Amino acid sequence: MAGEAIVRSVGSVRRSQLISTYGVGALIAAKEESVIVAGIHRWPVQTPDLHEPRLEKKLGVRGFVEPPVDQHKGDVPVFRFPTMVQCSSCGRLDLHHRLSLPDSNTCNDCDAPLIPSRFVVACELGHIDDFPYFRWVHMGQAPTTEKTTHKMTIESAGESAALRDVVIRCSCGLSRTMEDVFDREKMSALRCQGRRPWLDDTEECGNPVRTLQRGASNVYFPQVKSALSIPPWSEGALRAINAYWNVFQAIPLDALEATILGMRLSEQTGYEASDLAEAVRARRSGEAHLDVSDFSLRADEYKALRLGQPEKSAGQEFVCRKAPGSESIQDIFAQAMIVPRLREVRALTGFTRLEGPSPDPDDLRLALLSPTKLDWYPAIEVRGEGVFFRFHEDKISRWELREDVQARATKIRENYAHYCRSRKAQVRRSISARLLLIHTVAHALINQWALECGYPAGSLRERLYVGDMKDPSAIAGILVYTATTDSAGSLGGLIGLADLSRLRYSVTEALHRASWCSADPVCIETIAAGASSLNLAACHACALLPEVSCEEQNVFLDRGMLFGTPEWPEVGYFGRYGAGVIALG
Repeated sequence: MAGEAIVRSVGSVRRSQLISTYGVGALIAAKEESVIVAGIHRWPVQTPDLHEPRLEKKLGVRGFVEPPVDQHKGDVPVFRFPTMVQCSSCGRLDLHHRLSLPDSNTCNDCDAPLIPSRFVVACELGHIDDFPYFRWVHMGQAPTTEKTTHKMTIESAGESAALRDVVIRCSCGLSRTMEDVFDREKMSALRCQGRRPWLDDTEECGNPVRTLQRGASNVYFPQVKSALSIPPWSEGALRAINAYWNVFQAIPLDALEATILGMRLSEQTGYEASDLAEAVRARRSGEAHLDVSDFSLRADEYKALRLGQPEKSAGQEFVCRKAPGSESIQDIFAQAMIVPRLREVRALTGFTRLEGPSPDPDDLRLALLSPTKLDWYPAIEVRGEGVFFRFHEDKISRWELREDVQARATKIRENYAHYCRSRKAQVRRSISARLLLIHTVAHALINQWALECGYPAGSLRERLYVGDMKDPSAIAGILVYTATTDSAGSLGGLIGLADLSRLRYSVTEALHRASWCSADPVCIETIAAGASSLNLAACHACALLPEVSCEEQNVFLDRGMLFGTPEWPEVGYFGRYGAGVIALG
């Protein structure tokens, strides 16, 4: 079934939301209508305008594109979805084009507003379709009359908000309530038609479908990949050549300076032709040996944060230096660094439905953003500030080798293996005690700092640097940074917490707050919590964050790893249960 294109403005969302909540394939409630964001092959894009060499290399593209936001020059296109609508007055239920004109949203019969269908169906491969009301009403039954036309209506008994009081009636005489639409067994006879309305096409499928409410959170899970701009890629002439890299890749080295002079890049960038040519040679050499695995990308960032980078120019994209209060917390962290200036590029690479993306790069459930792979992805850049903490590598290595620590981490490790098997994915990562500890500390810091620094929790984000205990580099660190694309990302409130007079209090208070929960003792004694039982002692009252703040989708958390539990009192990294926080204070 072809999608119904909308050729007028239906609403607006933030540009950053088009890479996350409202990315390609997501449903948006636009006033009285509902639309789905079209694939990137339909976006009014000429050439990539955003660059981050390390992320480009990893994703195999030549650049990124910020979502277009100019209504006159080109905007992000959408299709009407769901196409099934109901009249708010006469109750007619049918496809939109049968009840109204394409550019209207009122019923042709009674001139009342049309309401998009409350229900849709989706499968695990990302396909989504209108709820099959006709098949649902007529499933396993024959029409009771000889009428050849079928007009459906939807009505509510008005006795309650329960689905059993929502009735679909057909002019042939059959009717059925919506009571069992979420029952997988009752829906098993209905199979996915392979519809991809964001691409305006269909493909073969036949998988079971699940009924979803149009605005449910499991209708859309974006997969976002990101990287920080770090030296040398973020500096000087190397940054100046990013926009022209597609040209420079094919030019012989001995012709670089002549080409740069002919392009008049010196006038545009302020760098001499010889400096730009040297930057091209350096990038070619660097990319030839650049490791773009997930671990290597994080290891490079960890190294840059650990070594720091003084401010040399106003246009610098990465500045990192020792925090004024770092000496005051050396019993807790080995190092604290403030990052007054940072840049992150986040790219949308796909999405899933029903369940979030798995760590498996070959996840077959990942839906495409375009019918064929393009040489760019939609992305945004975030400029802000952050604070980096490095753990004591020797201490954390000794701690995670303890038997009781390993035994507690094994609970989540086993649940994660079961989670991967249930989705026919390989177990490609190690869920270590180190990850549980570092991740939970990051959440504790964000929860505390959202109270202190003036930023809402949704404007702060974590970036975890976790190495395997067998890895000689043994990286162990946290970067908490501003995650907003507007001016609130660099107000200085975050790095202000790293002052000599505030840092120790702020850190110890965060740990104090994480040591208890209003749901204790139930929370601290929980051995299976969160999505797919991938948390231990962690709940909404103590450790969970807004989705945009957590890069692990609020799983792999355990407050017990910080201070132990009544059952495992000695397992805590910061001390024995009931006493460790006092020692820190």
